[in-house]
Amino acid sequence: MNRSAGPLSVIRVKPAAGKPRRGWLTAGALTIPVALGRGGILANKREGDGGTPRGSFRPRRLWWRGDRHSRPQTFLPARIITGEDAWCEDPKDGHYNQGIRLGEGQGGDRLKRADHLYDFIIEIDHNTRPRIAGRGSAVFLHLARDNFGPTAGCVSMTEAAMRQLLRRLGPKTKIIIG
Repeated sequence: MNRSAGPLSVIRVKPAAGKPRRGWLTAGALTIPVALGRGGILANKREGDGGTPRGSFRPRRLWWRGDRHSRPQTFLPARIITGEDAWCEDPKDGHYNQGIRLGEGQGGDRLKRADHLYDFIIEIDHNTRPRIAGRGSAVFLHLARDNFGPTAGCVSMTEAAMRQLLRRLGPKTKIIIG
């Protein structure tokens, strides 16, 4: 992809024909295979349903494992993932669907994982303005499992595809899912 062209105005994620847990992401001339949530693409996303939310979103920030990778090229704001970084998925918590910092021994969905799924995370603005308890949290674009197994509601892809996509994503890029 040509970074000199600037960020894309829109990318689209569509389900694959007959395979609701798989899909295609189209970004300009690039089309890449992606894994979707185990519940497919859902118009009425709920916490824990395994669905990838249908709608139009914007990328907010790139989180990445600086201990494993150099900073990728992107127009997005970027933040290195630390051992304290986590995501609040508890609808009863006032920090629901937000990045949080956890101390030693505290539970939560930590972003620094032993596997490589969260080596690159594109945070999107699903359920952020306003945040509604139970409408879904931690919906990201991140790296896929080796077998391209379904996600808990995110959109996942290979590292090579993620790096290509990041070069053309900016805060105003629309991500249309569905």
